[in-house]
Amino acid sequence: MDKLIRLHKNVLIIGIPLLIIGMMILITKSSVFEEYPKSLSTAITFDLLLTVPFIYYLLIRKTRVPKITVVPLLVIGMIVCALIIPPQNQYYLELFKTWVFPVIEIAIVWYIIYNVSKALKQYRLVKKESADFFTTLKDTCADLLPKIAIIPFVTEIAVFYYGFIYWKKRRLNDNEFSYHKESGTVSLLIAIMLIITIETVVLHILLAKWSIVAAWILTCLSTYSIIQLFGFLKSMYKRPILIEKGKLFLRYGIMNETIIDLKNIKSIAVSSTDIELNKETRKLSFLGELESHNVIIKLHQESILFGLYGIKRQYKNLALHVDKKNEFVNRLKMDL
Repeated sequence: MDKLIRLHKNVLIIGIPLLIIGMMILITKSSVFEEYPKSLSTAITFDLLLTVPFIYYLLIRKTRVPKITVVPLLVIGMIVCALIIPPQNQYYLELFKTWVFPVIEIAIVWYIIYNVSKALKQYRLVKKESADFFTTLKDTCADLLPKIAIIPFVTEIAVFYYGFIYWKKRRLNDNEFSYHKESGTVSLLIAIMLIITIETVVLHILLAKWSIVAAWILTCLSTYSIIQLFGFLKSMYKRPILIEKGKLFLRYGIMNETIIDLKNIKSIAVSSTDIELNKETRKLSFLGELESHNVIIKLHQESILFGLYGIKRQYKNLALHVDKKNEFVNRLKMDL
């Protein structure tokens, strides 16, 4: 019964705005619109940009649907408006796009930053250990963004945060373990960034002879890739493996992570033996076989490894590299 009620609510939440938008489209195709294009264009513009988002907000305000989902509906309204209203009657649409929508965008960014900052402060007050920015950001954005947009948004913010904002040295607690000092990932990522830089310069010069625009597009994409890799690299320094409250938090920067209940661990051993990677056996490193491992964890039941942009992969055996492998294994066995 509850599921049926929720289904009806969801149909209303989605159906009513779509019905209004559909009606606006039909009006522009009618003979009445041909007689009064200017006045009806103004009315339709206000309905699509104001009335529809407001009705949608009233429908979702007492539900768990994030209020920020009003913005995508507003964008849809702007697009529909631009498509169905004659160009000569788009004065109010242009006015809205020029003066109102940029203010909304700035307000959204400020609202998210404010809530993230507030959540981090509160998180530090109730937790003795240092707050993990990536986890806190995901928890905060869960109440602000649609589910499908959370991980991509959080990943992009985290790349810039770890890459260019978080420079303070991370001191490890007794229950935290690093994994980047003795692995080859750091050197590999630095090498990749250098290769991309060199190739970008060469290709930019060559492409510029054919098209300046194409050359700069390639350069911008390459620069963005370097920024991403740099953020990934630095996140490895700031997100150590953590054992806390009966759980093992395995992290590989912001690229991969998983949480294992200690009761679910069947065995853990120091081992560098080659393993065959498959659906049951995976590596914590996003580089897979390119990176060596020195610890293998086997579980009673399958768990989920979360990768970049929310990619999920199940596993039952996990191989990883830990700098102080013996201390890590001994500490984990004590808590089992």
